[in-house]
Amino acid sequence: MARNDDPFFIGPRGRLSGRTVQRVVRRRLAEVAGGLGVTPHALRHSFASHLLDRGADLRAIQELLGHRSLATTQIYTHVSKARLKKAYAQAHPRA
Repeated sequence: MARNDDPFFIGPRGRLSGRTVQRVVRRRLAEVAGGLGVTPHALRHSFASHLLDRGADLRAIQELLGHRSLATTQIYTHVSKARLKKAYAQAHPRA
């Protein structure tokens, strides 16, 4: 998977580390959704699931999440009942 070296998050002293971004996200989540059980992991899962439900390609989601393995990306995504019904209706001859 090709990576761009341009930083996505920039702080006062330059490029932010992944760990710094994690701390900021965790702190902000605690401020806005403290006690609701919302975690950075839940945000990643929701992000991936919503993209998939709206037609994004699993490989594109893999790239956005920074996964090396497609199997890892599949863990973050779940197939909604609506998506299952749509796939069934499009693929099954008697749907």
